[in-house]
Amino acid sequence: MTPLRQRLIDELTRRNYSPRTIVTYVAAVARTARHFNRSPDLLTPDQLRDFQLHLIAQSASWCLFNQITCALRFLYRHVLGRPDFVPFVVYGKKPRALPVVLGPADVRRLLDAVPTGRNRLMLRIAYGCGLRVGELTHLRVADIDGQRSVLWVRHGKGNKDRGVPLPAVLLDELRDYWRRHRPADWLFAGPAGRPLDVSTLQRAFQKARRSAGIRQPATIHTLRHCYATHLLEAGTDLPTLQRLLGHSHLSTTLQYLHLRTDRLPHIRSPLELLEGSGNPPGDGTTPARTGRRGAGVRPGTGAAHPTHFGSAPGPA
Repeated sequence: MTPLRQRLIDELTRRNYSPRTIVTYVAAVARTARHFNRSPDLLTPDQLRDFQLHLIAQSASWCLFNQITCALRFLYRHVLGRPDFVPFVVYGKKPRALPVVLGPADVRRLLDAVPTGRNRLMLRIAYGCGLRVGELTHLRVADIDGQRSVLWVRHGKGNKDRGVPLPAVLLDELRDYWRRHRPADWLFAGPAGRPLDVSTLQRAFQKARRSAGIRQPATIHTLRHCYATHLLEAGTDLPTLQRLLGHSHLSTTLQYLHLRTDRLPHIRSPLELLEGSGNPPGDGTTPARTGRRGAGVRPGTGAAHPTHFGSAPGPA
């Protein structure tokens, strides 16, 4: 290991970055060094600019582009002590496409398409508690608080802990799972006794999606988007939703306002108001809407809304 790589790892560790982030940053800096066949501390601002243009020419995803950007900015600012280089390493403007969200009926159909067992339970937890896939695979037995009906998420994104309501139906299923498999530490362990590999669960999800006839490009993370959107449509306020999702900033949670569809059928176009009633928009005399009724979306069974949980005796 080169001294520069060790210094990079030390500075990341000193700032309590997660092991996954450390691996990502080290790989990004190494990729930059390989491109020029020289150490990053010998590069010029123009070379850094050319490298970013090279990434764009290679059709690198915006996620990868910005990961490398974060790593290089950290390297020059905190490791090499050259903050004057940082402005030359710019972030890419990532397209802000809205995530895929399934309706409650589609979620139920997808979950029902998963064979009974560990994978089905894990995907039900992903939707019922709004977990990221890494949080899901790293659950421990001790994270299940059966007395309070709470699931504790340890070291989530940003190395933050949070508690989320655990639906009674999932608590019963977890207790049954524990009686059958008796996991000692990791709740969903793989063959080597370590947390289950994410790819195993991803394959199970995609197989169920195809079996359920869902054509949207959904992933396991889609279940988290569904959890948030369905809770919002059920009346959960944004600050509470922010805490349940573990978002550092409310602006991240606000994206779900664009995904809720329960109010759309009740909104009248200004053209309807103008031609249908003769009242101009905003005059305070909008008539009650008649005809078809908007069908408000309701969360599916197992959605982790705080009012859905009954107390359950004893820990899991």
